[in-house]
Amino acid sequence: MTTILGIPGSLRKASFNAALLRAAAELAPSGVRLEIASIAGIPLYDGDMEEAEGVPASVDELKARVAAADGLILATPEYNNSLPGVLKNAVDWLTRPPSDIPRVFRGRPVAVIGATPGKGGTILAQSAWLPVLRTLGTLPWFGGRLMVSNAGQVFDATGRLTDDSVRKQVADFVAGFAAFAARTK
Repeated sequence: MTTILGIPGSLRKASFNAALLRAAAELAPSGVRLEIASIAGIPLYDGDMEEAEGVPASVDELKARVAAADGLILATPEYNNSLPGVLKNAVDWLTRPPSDIPRVFRGRPVAVIGATPGKGGTILAQSAWLPVLRTLGTLPWFGGRLMVSNAGQVFDATGRLTDDSVRKQVADFVAGFAAFAARTK
């Protein structure tokens, strides 16, 4: 069984990126389990807080889930033509203390996907993640891109992916990334 952990980069209850991950989990091929984590409850990074209180339990729990997964998918919104602060903040916490970076990220297969109500499909946010992923020593997957534009038209009011063309793109992407992650075990 290949286990992929997906992290949506939005805190919104009706997040298109959380919905995209739910669709990916539903469409994952046999032998692949895609679990969805949350960044809710992770505080803003504060070095003074870390020194006084240590790494928050919510961060330690997420680090353990990332470290146990065969691969990681970041489902990123695009804010002001770049990556979202709340997801970057969570990743920054996941690197604390720095000695944990190899256990959590080094050599970990990672893919970046995204959904947006606009026409850009999160291409700029996805590109903005590349220097971060390189710095952390991950193994980014470049075998495909998944950028969902006009998300309000492809998800229904409950967050279910209703567009058959996008469903096929999601299924193909998850299968390709899962195969990549399985090869790097």
